[in-house]
Amino acid sequence: MSKITTTSGTKQPLIFFGTEDFSLYSLRALIENGFNVAAIVTKPDTPRGRHRVLTAPAVKVYAAEHNIPVWQPTKLKNIINDIKLIKNPAGVLVSYGKIIPQSVINLFTPGIINVHPSLLPKYRGPSPIESAIANRDKTTGVTLMQLTKDMDAGPIYYQTRHSLDQSETRPELYKTLGQLGAAALAAKLPDILSGALQPAPQDDANATYCQLLSRSDTDLDLTALTAVQTEARIRAHLGFPRSRVTIGSYKLIVTKAHTIMNAKTPLDLPCANGAFLSIDELIAPSGKAMSAGEFLRGYLIRPKTK
Repeated sequence: MSKITTTSGTKQPLIFFGTEDFSLYSLRALIENGFNVAAIVTKPDTPRGRHRVLTAPAVKVYAAEHNIPVWQPTKLKNIINDIKLIKNPAGVLVSYGKIIPQSVINLFTPGIINVHPSLLPKYRGPSPIESAIANRDKTTGVTLMQLTKDMDAGPIYYQTRHSLDQSETRPELYKTLGQLGAAALAAKLPDILSGALQPAPQDDANATYCQLLSRSDTDLDLTALTAVQTEARIRAHLGFPRSRVTIGSYKLIVTKAHTIMNAKTPLDLPCANGAFLSIDELIAPSGKAMSAGEFLRGYLIRPKTK
């Protein structure tokens, strides 16, 4: 991982756009490095969990702890007047989750700076971290770019790289790139705001795209994926949307696996290339996380009770 030395913040007011937990790394770095965060824009509270409890985004909770105003518009046009009341603001956006119209971008100087967890123009779109793991990339990274109305297509201020060793899981890489992006933002933002660091256009000819993941991506098609591809998909989808297989009458969520050439147990599953995916850890139909051995002893060695 690249080492980045942070610098003290500037007094120019910032409006921070962010919703996901990934956003919190950058927001915390801005506050801790003395930047003037005047307001935070985040999506409305949403129901979460089995009981659908109305839950605030992590950045909203953090903002309350630091007495920073929070705006949660259903439509961004509803806060245009609020933005105009702040003199000469700059914008920072990290995993906000909505497209920003040009009419809003134009309210900021020098615009809105976006932290994107890929080496653009690779993996424009909403799932770059999952895509890097699933595709077994050797390198990923973080890009600081100037936001435009086109998705992740704006000119680039700065990039920093991070090597992958094919063991990373989705939660681990989110944390790593969240911290890396936060450090890069704190270090480079003063030069971006002063104009000392100017962005360079992306090479659109080399752009690739990734798609929004949903629960429909949960089921693993072992007839279409090799064992290596399946193992990578499990790491990429750990936590969400997760990876499900059916063994007999049991539907299982696989949380850890490895590849082998010869099957030894019912939890060694044939894949497209003739190799096998060997399940190490899983979530059983009961909802309990367990090892493969525990599942074999509890479910497959004894008859299933009715």
